[in-house]
Amino acid sequence: EFRDIMRDLPLKILSLKEFPDFPETIEDGSTFKENALKKARALAFYTNDIAVADDSGLVVDALNGSPGVFSARYSGTGATDLENNIKLLNDLKDVPVNERKAAFKCAIAVVTPDGFEEVVTGECRGTIGLEMRGGEGFGYDPLFIPNGFDKTFAELGMETKNRISHRFRAITAIRPVLKKILPH
Repeated sequence: EFRDIMRDLPLKILSLKEFPDFPETIEDGSTFKENALKKARALAFYTNDIAVADDSGLVVDALNGSPGVFSARYSGTGATDLENNIKLLNDLKDVPVNERKAAFKCAIAVVTPDGFEEVVTGECRGTIGLEMRGGEGFGYDPLFIPNGFDKTFAELGMETKNRISHRFRAITAIRPVLKKILPH
């Protein structure tokens, strides 16, 4: 997704897979922004190069913003997507459809070895369905129905999701930041 949106910029984009010895960064921030910055700072220090990192998750209004930064481990450390989805459905079992508003949120941080830091965000609003539907995607995709659609992310498919998602919006917002710091 990132490579596709950035294909016209003079970048060589590497993923963490190309740095197998990079130590795991503990995501202990209280916000997506804090976690994205922590990961980007560690990677910029490790590579001595421009680093981009994101953190994202699901924020449910009726649950006061939960699961939030705990989205991946909502039902416990090492939880599966299915376990997290079941917990979310259970936590919302008494919440009427019109009160199941939610948003996927993403923060992307850019950090350079000389200390430049900037964070952008992206958001996709929608509702949480009453049951899991669809077979594509991951995480909460079978439950999340983006505004303007009657299907979940998992039913819409990756092509549609990647055009409207929180991550797409954040990646789009990071383009001008990268253009500003890249050599011309």
